[in-house]
Parts: sequence; C-alpha cells; structure tokens
Amino acid sequence: MSFSSIARAVIINSMTFSARQGASTITQQLARNMYSSIGFKKTIDRKLKELITALKIEQTYTKSEIMQLYFNSVYFGHGTYGIQSASRYYYGKNVDKLNLNESATLIGLLPAPSRYSPKKYPDRSLRRRNLVLRVMRDLGYINEEEYISTKSKALSKLIKVDSNEKAPYFTEHVRRELEKIDSDLNINLYKDGLEIHTTMDSEIQEILEQEFNKGIKKNQNILNKSLKENDEKLNKILLGTNFSRDSLIELLDEGSLIPEELRPRLLVQGAAIVLDSKSGHILAMIGGRQDSSYTDHFNRSTQALRQPGSVFKPFIYLTALEEGFGPTKELLNQPLIIQYDDTTTWNPQNHDGSTGKKTTLREGMKRSLNLISVRVVQELVSPSLIVKNAIKFGITTPVKAVDAIALGVSEVLLIDITSAYSTISNNGIYNSPTSIFKLNDRSGKKIKTFYSSSKEVLNQGVNYLLCDMMQSVIEDGTGKALWKWYKFNEPTAGKTGTTNSKADAWFIGFTPQITIGVWVGMDDPSIRLDQYGSQAALPIFAKTIKRIYKKGKFAYKNDYVELEKGKKWDRPKGVKELSLCSKTLALSTINCPKTTKEIFLDNSSPFEKCKMHKGDFDRSFE
Repeated sequence: MSFSSIARAVIINSMTFSARQGASTITQQLARNMYSSIGFKKTIDRKLKELITALKIEQTYTKSEIMQLYFNSVYFGHGTYGIQSASRYYYGKNVDKLNLNESATLIGLLPAPSRYSPKKYPDRSLRRRNLVLRVMRDLGYINEEEYISTKSKALSKLIKVDSNEKAPYFTEHVRRELEKIDSDLNINLYKDGLEIHTTMDSEIQEILEQEFNKGIKKNQNILNKSLKENDEKLNKILLGTNFSRDSLIELLDEGSLIPEELRPRLLVQGAAIVLDSKSGHILAMIGGRQDSSYTDHFNRSTQALRQPGSVFKPFIYLTALEEGFGPTKELLNQPLIIQYDDTTTWNPQNHDGSTGKKTTLREGMKRSLNLISVRVVQELVSPSLIVKNAIKFGITTPVKAVDAIALGVSEVLLIDITSAYSTISNNGIYNSPTSIFKLNDRSGKKIKTFYSSSKEVLNQGVNYLLCDMMQSVIEDGTGKALWKWYKFNEPTAGKTGTTNSKADAWFIGFTPQITIGVWVGMDDPSIRLDQYGSQAALPIFAKTIKRIYKKGKFAYKNDYVELEKGKKWDRPKGVKELSLCSKTLALSTINCPKTTKEIFLDNSSPFEKCKMHKGDFDRSFE
C-alpha cells in the first residue's frame, strides 16, 4: 500500500494521541488495537500486555513498517478498519489517489471516528481537518499557500455507501473471526477483495435493530426518571466527575449527547443475538447502542462479561435431571443459612422475599425461585457437576464451582449462553455459533467453506424434560407476558434473568427453530438498571420473535428455511406422560379429586399409587 498521499498528515497522530491519551506512541496504539478484544476496561493486565507487545513490535519492525501496520489496522468509523478501507468507503478511491483535503479529513477522524464522522457531523469534521492542516503547516509539512488554499475549501464530496453501515457489530464480529485465520488461509483481509458470504439474514437483522432500539429507548427513559428521583443513585454517577447535580439533570432533561466519561454510568446498553437453532448460524447480532453517536467497536454480544443471574438456572436443573431427579422432586422453599469455614455465612432469598412449603423442581424453574435452585445445589448435585455441564454446553468463561453457582454469579458471554439455549432447542445437540459459511476470492473461487462444530451434549430424554420445564416459564411463570401481553402463541421455552444487584436484565428464549438472547444493562455494573429481565429484556425478545414468525422464513446459506407454525418438540423414546394426584404427586387413582399430567424418564418415573384418596370399598377394609 502506498502512503505517499498521507505522509504529510502522519504527524497529526503524535499530536492527537500524545496530548489526549497519556503520551501514547503510534506503536502503543498499534499494540492497543491488537488487544481490543479484551474489552472496554482499562485493566493493569491489559496495559502490561500492550506494553510488552509494543516493545516486541519496536524490536521487530522498522518505523515505516510500524506506521504501515498502524494505518492498516486503526479504526476509521462506520465499520472501516485501515486507511485503504476508509479511503474506499468515504471517497471511492484508493489511498494513493487521495488529495490533501481528503487525507487531512481521514487523519482527523482518528481520535474519535464516531464523533468526527464527515457523514454524520460535517461541521465537526471540518474543524478537525483544519486542525490537522494547521499542525502540518506549523511543523513544515505543508507551506502557507497550501494551508490557506485547502482550509478555504469545503470538505471533499463523499460517496454514498449504505451497505457498510448496516449491522456494524455483526460486521465487526465477522472481521475478527477472519482475522483469527487469515494467515492460515494465506489471505490479506483488507487488500484481497474477498467475497464473504455471511449467515446474517438482513431482514431479521433490521427487525432486531428496530425492536432493540425501541426497547433501549424505553429503558433509558425509565432510568432517567429514576435518577431524577433518587439523589443517592445520582450522586453515585457523579462521583469522580466534574459535573454538578444540576448540570446532569439538565443533560437528562434536554436529551443532549452524553459525554464519554459519563456513558458507562448513564447510558443504558444492551446486546442481542438471533440464532438458527439447528445450524448455529448467527442470523442477527447487536453489540451495543445503535445510535450513530454512541456506536463503538466493543461488541457486548461477544466480549462483555456479565453475571447471568437466573438465566444460568437451566444448568442447575438439567444436572439434577441427569442425576435421576424428576420434575416432581420436592424441596423446601424456606430460608437456609449456609455456614463456611471462615465463619462467614450466606443467607440466600427469593427475589421477592417470599417463602413457601415443599416445591417441585418444575415450580422452582417456572417461578425462578432462588431457594429451590440453592437447595438443588445443597441437597441433590455438586457445583462441580454443574460446571462440567456448562462447559459441555459451550460456556467458555470460567465458572466457579461454589454454592452461589445456583444464582448465576459467574460471568458469561451472551453469545455463549444463547448458544447453550439453542442446544436445548436442538434436542441436546450443540452447534458452535458461526457467522460465515463461505469465503471466495475476488474472482469467485472458493477459498473455504465454514461449518459449525456439532456434538450431542445431553441425552435427548433429559433434554426434553428440561425443555418442557422451560416451557412452563412461558406458560405460567416469569415469562408469561410473552403470550399474555404480546400474544405470541407459538410453542416457546425460555428463562428470565435478573442479577441480585438488578444491574443485569436478561431474557433468552427459543422455539424449535429460532433462539434469541437479549441482555440489557449498564457498562458500569455498579449502576443498577433496577428492572427485572421480564421488564427490560423480554419485550425486545417478544416483539422480535413475533415479527420473525410473521416473516415466515429465515436465511440459510443461499436459500431460505420455512418457519413451521405450531411446531412442537417431538417426544423422544424413553419419555412417558403419567397422570398424578395433584395433592400427593403419586400415581393417580379414580378416587383422586384432582389430577395433573407430568412427564418422566422411563427409569425414574414414580411407581407408587396415591394412598391419600380412597373409595368406599377401600375404606371398608381398613
């Protein structure tokens, strides 16, 4: 790649980054780009890795090569990485054809591409371009005549490009996936003009974006109102900033652009993924706010580690089912105190503080009772078995084998846990989530075909029981709003989730064909959203799945798959339905006044008949 047209503008980088980001060098910026997958947190570990990487780069490459690497990797906004990609995106030409006006505009983007975008904010971009020109003049890279002449001009005309602005987080995910293997395939992702066939369904992506945006806006309004009514919460946001209470209230009232330093604490964020349950194909993905002013390249679907709360509970219950305990197994829905060797204690509670009598596993799942899931871990299964199951289902983050595993305290990625739920939808067969199905060169010749890795991780019978219990959540549990308020009546299973701090709100649900995961919260987990998953996340799921089924099909490679309306999960061999006495949960007799249906595995079904309800003939022989 030729850099002749931008060489005169390079100096602006030193000015931009040194003044604003703690004297970072270009090499350090390059190293930082290499570790962008770590996330938005500026941890000591990340800084150390960046420093070591920067030193190795300095030892290995010349200054010219480092500059080339930097300009080939840095983010220029609107999903573009590298100066060549940016040049093509903004001006429709190769980098060596850029004029001074265009070069200075692109370099001016680098501190904050979303803020200085010539597409979105031409006035800001013009001021940045002029700053670049002034610094170049002052340092002798251009003369006074060039400075005055170019400064007096309007911004160069931009070409109209719409495709790259769609699905920025999905696009970024695809880029990262290809970067992992580009050397193995002997390709240059940014220069080879590759033909990338993705799994995204553009119509479903649009549906998800629309419903996500509505949901986030509603949640933001709720948060803003609560802040104005809660001084304690407001002061927590203001801590360590130069903003006053009045200035923050004014900011909220006017709906002004939220300054960057306040965004982790003030900006409601979210993420969502739509999966084809049968193939693992990612049909749609959102990794954060869609507003152009707030879009960043931190993908909360694939990079944000968050506590799952109750959406982790299916792992608790499936482990109990695997160990031979059926849906009617009863545990005491009463408080318990767990004593540890270091003399500390843990006193878990249900989310609403309620207690009750003996409660079945099905009821515990349906009502998301913390006390029941805790007792499962205390009385029926070990935390280590639950961890093994989580790993089998594709959870890639560390899960601690502790008592509190019952409440989902170990952080997970949305993409992992949504994929785990799609495994339940797919009869216990796990398919790794994938975003690409084919890669061709510029002439259309196939380079590689991509497939999900597939494996059976759960016995179909056990999976069917778990799936059926999760349908109870929708039918008459914490997720019943799906059919009651949103009138989606297709066979659906799922789970709501809310962390104890109310910082994270989740809903993950699935039909036999589609799985959708939704997370809503703040980047700063110390700030409480103060809403349940059923309030903040479920509506996004409900409106999205309803519109997908109205669409009636979804993309699969170069074709479509029809959605089967009314389709249920097929009951596998080894699972039977029995009639039980509603009171005793033993096999019902003709004398039981009220009965209920329940499903069991053949090898763990009840065999005793109800002894409480007897007819006149039976009583005469007592």
